[in-house]
Amino acid sequence: MLRTALDASDVAQARRVLCDLDGCLISEGRPFADSAEFIAECGARLWIVSNNSDTTALLLSAKLASLGLDIPARRILLAGEVALLRIARLGLMRLRLHASPALVEAARDLGFDTAHPAPQAALLCRDPAFGINDFGPLLNLASDAPLWVANEDLSHPSHSGQPVAETGALLAALRAIRPGLRWQSPGKPNPLMLTLALGDLDPAQAIFVGDNPATDGRAARAAGLPFLHLQRAATPQKDAMT
Repeated sequence: MLRTALDASDVAQARRVLCDLDGCLISEGRPFADSAEFIAECGARLWIVSNNSDTTALLLSAKLASLGLDIPARRILLAGEVALLRIARLGLMRLRLHASPALVEAARDLGFDTAHPAPQAALLCRDPAFGINDFGPLLNLASDAPLWVANEDLSHPSHSGQPVAETGALLAALRAIRPGLRWQSPGKPNPLMLTLALGDLDPAQAIFVGDNPATDGRAARAAGLPFLHLQRAATPQKDAMT
């Protein structure tokens, strides 16, 4: 199903509505004109499932509320936070973390030691401060410890349709230096976050709304969900690594 705008009637039969964030509900921190009505009509059925890796669900919920979009943190799944939780479950608490201050604080609240000289794992999120001097140390660490990448998106669209660099752009640079680099990512197209949002619900009773077939669409297929492709006018699809 392809649409150019959000319309709650398209998801009226779904018991749970999973929705991407950037390019669907907001862009560059601003909501689209149809977002508030869509969120209100979906109500408690709506969950955000996003590859965002520079904030937390609590902070994002507060930010959305300031924009007139009411989505509680318990119904928001973000790739950066999910990655931290998965790594914590593995017991790898000495972590080299390249992320925004909000994610670094979240990691420390979870008990991670982000300053240990011998990390057990590394996590790369969307980090505007990540510079050329960080490439070598991270690649050297990745030879001995598992590398996690929050998501593989190269970019997401601005409100005017221009690309905004994402975590996958940093990963692409690392792969250019070391083509055999190995990593794992909980972000879409991995269906992990979708299955977490579904819980025990039958996937056939839900729907996923996203703007990128290469990540959102693939994740929906892998999780067994119907997919509503939102392709907003004058807004290009997000790039993704294959």
